[in-house]
Amino acid sequence: MDKNHLKHIQTLFDDATAQKKMAGVNLLIYKDGNEIGYFQSGYADIKEKRLYDRNTICRMYSMTKPVTAVAALILVEEGKLDLSEELGNYLPCFWNLQVCYKGNDIRKSCRNILIQDLLNMTSGYTYGAWSDDSPIGEKMTSTLINELNQDVIGENKITTQQVAQRLAQIPVSFEPGTDYNYGLSADILGAVIEKMSGEKLSEFMKKRIFEPLGMSDTAFFVPFEKQPRLSKVYKSYDVKDEKGNVTGKELELFTNCNLGIQDKMDHAPAFESGGAGLCSTIDDYMKFALMLLNKGSLNGKRILQPKTVEFMQNSYLRDDLQQHFNQKMEHLSGYTYCNLVRVAFEPEKCKFITEKGEFGWDGWLGPYLSIDIKNQLAIVMTMQRTDSGTTDVTRKMKNIVYSSL
Repeated sequence: MDKNHLKHIQTLFDDATAQKKMAGVNLLIYKDGNEIGYFQSGYADIKEKRLYDRNTICRMYSMTKPVTAVAALILVEEGKLDLSEELGNYLPCFWNLQVCYKGNDIRKSCRNILIQDLLNMTSGYTYGAWSDDSPIGEKMTSTLINELNQDVIGENKITTQQVAQRLAQIPVSFEPGTDYNYGLSADILGAVIEKMSGEKLSEFMKKRIFEPLGMSDTAFFVPFEKQPRLSKVYKSYDVKDEKGNVTGKELELFTNCNLGIQDKMDHAPAFESGGAGLCSTIDDYMKFALMLLNKGSLNGKRILQPKTVEFMQNSYLRDDLQQHFNQKMEHLSGYTYCNLVRVAFEPEKCKFITEKGEFGWDGWLGPYLSIDIKNQLAIVMTMQRTDSGTTDVTRKMKNIVYSSL
């Protein structure tokens, strides 16, 4: 790998933070089991001039999903969870599921949700309403999310199981297994994991994933002694002149709750979100990435069997579902989505350089995971800017890394 070429990443990051596309960012790259590059730029706290460094703890949001997928697949390996089984067999509140049709009309669903639907985002649950024309179920989901946000600020009493029970009363947006829509499926899966393991989601993840891998800074909250390491969250917005022309960007502090996830992360939540709740550091999350890169084990600790990791890497949506995915996730052209991760299966159609079989995910605040078993390459990037996902900076970074191979 051309390490000299990787130096373009530092310029990219410095330019991005100078242009206030984000407050801070860092990146860790491993190749063939060795660290070959670490880059950082900007601040975890602008006011206090605290650098965004390897010690920074950040909210992972949807990069929680791959961890939840691994937790579920552990149970699959042990014969405790069946991907083809109906959700109601694990959480009886999901029997008698209802579905929206023609907007606000509701009827009983023709097919129940399968466990695989939760892993593939084909359950019919979304992240709420995006317009006045959204189905009534999505509006009810938005109401629940707003309640969770308020619950975080208050006594924090709504549990993971109770969230699943509430969702079971909300009609899904389409017949399960007939469409793709990104949403709260992983949060329901978290409740399933709790039910089948007999433990809270946090306890199961800690015992079966975090402790074996030495991920000591990964959890659903940040304890008092680690709070000074937690990054602030920022929103980037356009600055315009009197004529409405964009002249640059500015950053403002963001302190609201989102998806039932607290901003301060200062106490153990009742709702442990399998879709968005974890905090971590770049080195901690890299241990998780390296475990998957090594087909399920790291430093003598096996989390998954090799065939299970191959299942994650090689799964694809059914052809009709892939068409829906392509329409709704156009920025992920060339990818499919299974087991709560994207998988590159037609890299020639992707919008950045990658490899067939590369898989991973991103998060609302911009953290990013990429695992490429063929090239023995693992990439973890973190940042804390709202409404990010996979950004232009992320795509440019991927192009630099892959053109260095």
